[in-house]
Amino acid sequence: MLLSKEDKRAVIFYLCICVVFMQAGFYASRRSASPYSAPRTDSQWTLPFTKSQTVLKDHPIPQLMAEAEEHFKQMLSRQSKSLKKAVAEYKRRYGRNPPKGFDQWWDFAQKHDVKIIDDYDAVFEDLSPFWDMSGEEFRARADVAGALPNINVVQIRSGEPTVVNQRPGFNKDDVSVRAKGFIWMIKKFQHLLPDLDFPVNTMAEGRILVPWEHQKEPNLTVQYTAEKSVQPPSTLYTPDWRGNGDVWEAYRRTCPPTTAARRLFNSLRAPSVNRALSVLPGSSHPGDQFSFTTELDGNYPFCDNPWAHYLHGHFFSDWRTLPVLFPVFSPSKAPGYSDIRVPSHYYYGTSRRYTYGWDEVNLELKEIDHMETPWERKTDKIFWRGATTGGGSSPPGFAPQYHRQRFVQMASSRTTNKRNIVFADPPRSSSYHTAEVSMNDLNDDIMDVAFVKAVDFYNYPGGYEGYVTDHRFDEGVFLGDHWRHKFLVDLDGMSYSGRFFAFLESDSAVIKSSVHREFYSDWLQPWLHYIPLSNSYQEIYNIHAFFSGATDATLRVANSTSLEVPQEERRSVDGDRRLKRIARAGKQWRKTFGRKEDMEAYMYRLCLEYARLWADDREAMSFSL
Repeated sequence: MLLSKEDKRAVIFYLCICVVFMQAGFYASRRSASPYSAPRTDSQWTLPFTKSQTVLKDHPIPQLMAEAEEHFKQMLSRQSKSLKKAVAEYKRRYGRNPPKGFDQWWDFAQKHDVKIIDDYDAVFEDLSPFWDMSGEEFRARADVAGALPNINVVQIRSGEPTVVNQRPGFNKDDVSVRAKGFIWMIKKFQHLLPDLDFPVNTMAEGRILVPWEHQKEPNLTVQYTAEKSVQPPSTLYTPDWRGNGDVWEAYRRTCPPTTAARRLFNSLRAPSVNRALSVLPGSSHPGDQFSFTTELDGNYPFCDNPWAHYLHGHFFSDWRTLPVLFPVFSPSKAPGYSDIRVPSHYYYGTSRRYTYGWDEVNLELKEIDHMETPWERKTDKIFWRGATTGGGSSPPGFAPQYHRQRFVQMASSRTTNKRNIVFADPPRSSSYHTAEVSMNDLNDDIMDVAFVKAVDFYNYPGGYEGYVTDHRFDEGVFLGDHWRHKFLVDLDGMSYSGRFFAFLESDSAVIKSSVHREFYSDWLQPWLHYIPLSNSYQEIYNIHAFFSGATDATLRVANSTSLEVPQEERRSVDGDRRLKRIARAGKQWRKTFGRKEDMEAYMYRLCLEYARLWADDREAMSFSL
């Protein structure tokens, strides 16, 4: 039977309605999933969920700390002690000879007492995709990248570097501090490098998102090149999304076709902010509050868990990503990005906002910051201050669930919703109990978290009034004001956090949450140098309970006689000593493995590898004993 046009339209409309309701049912079935902690893996420790006042045996944090220390010791002990062993280890790890100049790099590392000799897997990982293309193709891509928006080029000619903006219509001296920082870090060895061009990202956010289908196409850029006059697709000239697409749509195309992110209905935008927030862990999964991650979420599988992207502002950046494998140097990258990591200029340079110990009056760097506070006088509060940065507005309307906004909302919540707290009772014992404590009371006892500035508040629902209604705001603080607290929270901004090295160098313990990976990611050990925090943030209350003991509110709920014990005596078994150990280990790492010399050694090694890719004869650019 033939259908009329009207009947056909009715059938199509009916099918669309069915699909919508099927998707709604599917989404509802996933709402109970915890986006940043499920599915659980071996990289998490979880205490069993128990009701109030059930005694628990042992706490996972001491074992996490012991394993972290042993892992780091093993990493240091296996570093090569001679050039011959370093070459052999390089060949074992990467299956090829080191790059030309490796012997000079070795001498540089020895001269500057660089202790990390072999663990440069980040360099290998970032450059590996470019080995599938020829030197000519590699240079062509660098040439293309140099003409794109928000890209500067560091050029080395006869051992001398300059930085320029190659975009038509721009002043060649209109360059970013990130490109200038690149030059600062290669100054000691620039004369040993061949002529090269380094496209440097001027933005903090990663830029390179290559669709899965194009990740193995070595000659993609050649079609954009004619007589060495680079003409990339017109869409790549657009510096921002301008309402035409967004980061998540670009990101999910990097995922394999079989993943949830590539299935259209799984990846649809949430119909409302409240619906997206409903997948947050905690309310439906109290066990997440007892889960302690052993790593940051720099490798989180967003492709398999697309709903999790709603909870991080990184996926709503205004700045356009690039869908071609260009060699672009950036200070960090989230999982799925193909940027080449370099140390941040914030870490290498000195400034009032980002450098521990910087005396801006005398313009000198001091060993101890003049605002540093002795450990015994630091508060037990969990401290964070920052601006409302952390995400763009493409698409608009999602700001309430960005990572910073979620954290401030949680830490300043006045609700009576409960958190399950694990605590030692009696104090200084190894007998652990649980109690359900209201968020309002917990936040009063342990949180000192607030925004200091509303940036782009017009993108927030309700504008400025909406922001101040939903979040705590306080006056701005100096960097040195952070040192008055034992717990410093470090959160992503628009990309990585530029304050992390300053926090490490203080005598405070850093609680860090991030989806970004940086140059040092393989050198720094969680639970030894800092406390890792999942992007759900749910475990932070139990982190505090272990190190600083039960709060008044917790003991009241538990009807504990320990309420009569002074606060300074309520800490769990050597909790304060362990917290201080993490603070001191972070400081020691910064002074031993995170020095300028270590960043220079990283850059030197990266430049040698880059120079080999740049060459037509890569074998001639290799080193062998």
